[in-house]
Amino acid sequence: MLGIIGAMEVEVKELREMMENPQAQTVAGMTFYQGTIKGKEVVVVRSGIGKVNAGICSQILVDRYQVEGIINTGIAGSLRNEINIGDIVLATVAVQHDVDATGFGYPLGEIPQMGIKEFPADEKLRVLAEECSKKANPDIQVFCGRVASGDQFISSKEKKNWIQDNFDAYCTEMEGAAIAQAAYLNNIPYLVVRAISDKADDSANMDYSEFEAKAVKNSVRLMAAMIEAL
Repeated sequence: MLGIIGAMEVEVKELREMMENPQAQTVAGMTFYQGTIKGKEVVVVRSGIGKVNAGICSQILVDRYQVEGIINTGIAGSLRNEINIGDIVLATVAVQHDVDATGFGYPLGEIPQMGIKEFPADEKLRVLAEECSKKANPDIQVFCGRVASGDQFISSKEKKNWIQDNFDAYCTEMEGAAIAQAAYLNNIPYLVVRAISDKADDSANMDYSEFEAKAVKNSVRLMAAMIEAL
């Protein structure tokens, strides 16, 4: 069974509407919908925004539903000029840009005593997502690279440049690396799939509502194609 996490209602609503025979259960304030999409068993859930919500949500999927993998779908801010609004970024690794234990001698972004700074995404899921996106969204670009997560909505050029300089990431958002860490600790595959909704700079507030719907549509089309192909 596959767990699918979106942080916001807009990111999971259409997926829920595709489900056959959904059974709903609320745990820790999150409603988990178990059913089938295109004949495949899935659990779709809105985690809420931020790393703590995403981590808790991931662990519930593992403990209660015994999911065999987790896909985090949603929207993000681009960190590279060539990645445009509506394009898709697939994680190769995920890192937390707001973790700083450099005072103890750890590299920026590394959680103390974990022995790992960034969490590798599942290559099979990523390759499948890349193939499916080209079919489902032929008019947009697909990029594979590092995703940087933190409990911050990035809306200034200064902060965007700082993340890019320190982490060389492709996009920034608020949940992916927490889901990646939970998947790593539970030894299950994960993938972060992000459609770009803004440029993570001084234009972010202006762009966000206008382009959110476009980005979500691309993300949902990709998820539907992936589920069918699994």
